[in-house]
Amino acid sequence: MKQSSNKPHPCFFIILGMMAMLPPLAIDMYLPSFLDIAKDLVVSQEKVQTTLAIFTIGFAVGQLFWGPIADSFGRKPIILLGLCGASIAAFFLTQVASIESFYLLRLIQGLCGAAPAVVLGALVRDLFERNRFAQMMSVIMIISMLAPLLAPILGGYTARYFHWHAIFYLLMAMGLISMLLVGWKIPETLPKEKRQPLKLKQVLKNFVALISHKATLGYVLVGGLSFAGMFCFLTSGSIVYIGVYNIAQENFGYFFGLNICVMLLLTTINGRFVTKIGSENMLRIGLGIQLISGLFLACVATFNLGFWAMALSIPFFVGTISTIGSNATAAILERYPEMAGTANAIAGTARFGIGSLAGFLLSGFEIQSERPMLYAMALCTILSFAAYYFLSCKASKQ
Repeated sequence: MKQSSNKPHPCFFIILGMMAMLPPLAIDMYLPSFLDIAKDLVVSQEKVQTTLAIFTIGFAVGQLFWGPIADSFGRKPIILLGLCGASIAAFFLTQVASIESFYLLRLIQGLCGAAPAVVLGALVRDLFERNRFAQMMSVIMIISMLAPLLAPILGGYTARYFHWHAIFYLLMAMGLISMLLVGWKIPETLPKEKRQPLKLKQVLKNFVALISHKATLGYVLVGGLSFAGMFCFLTSGSIVYIGVYNIAQENFGYFFGLNICVMLLLTTINGRFVTKIGSENMLRIGLGIQLISGLFLACVATFNLGFWAMALSIPFFVGTISTIGSNATAAILERYPEMAGTANAIAGTARFGIGSLAGFLLSGFEIQSERPMLYAMALCTILSFAAYYFLSCKASKQ
């Protein structure tokens, strides 16, 4: 299926969008089940919270591994291998009897799930230039947003009427279906003559070259710290909403869905305007909205403004993640088209590595109010804005 740079086939976006759904499904669908999993495995809810951070550690580290391999062996085989491994891990998660086994399998699921995620960006970058890349990723993100929109709602009802095991059976099935569709319709986009030999010394040299460039490091930190703010919500949001404010388990997904609706709106705006005003300007708009939202959330926590002030503000924070992430990644890949897999791996590792670190730190606090979560979100967006201003913005002016 040869792609045109002007009019890609709709199947291309649908399949890649479905593939992009898998990580947010693996993250979001079991959030309403934290308390049920803790009860079944006879552990505290904080230990179940930690499984989210463990998944993202695997997801972060896996991208460093799979990105360079995809630059050497091509995009398609790495996608298929990762989908297969993640599906197998999802099946065995239904068989666990201890939290330790849950930890190990979530780590493996994250490591394998990183392959299609990191290669997806490189695959699209093989086909499109910077602004067009940001636009195409926005289209894929719009399709993939069906996952986080529906996942907590579906997960909440599954936990209420069936068992949390069913969540992981569904993830396994989607992984296998994605394998079949990728094998059938997605082409290999990296010609053999453009592949780089897989040499550890060269891989390390490429990593150093990427992070030693001041502007690139800024974009990497922007994506990572912004995502970390959202990850603070993912880590503690269900406990705050359900445990602190007594929102019904099956209703948590509707509040979560509000975040995704705002993200869908902002992503649509990004896709429409990014080719007109440029990805850099869209990145600045996204960062500005998130910073204002983060500062207001800090006020909500400080002055005890209540549930609705929090619930109606968080969507404007979380909703910017796609706009910030796609445009920051576009800026990075524009500089390194010859090693798009490696560059995308750095960006993805920063997102999920910094996010998992924030999640680990936050899970160390006993969640008896919304304050730890909201203060953490505010701190992340302040640091993200500072990274852009002092690294990427100033470096581009020099």
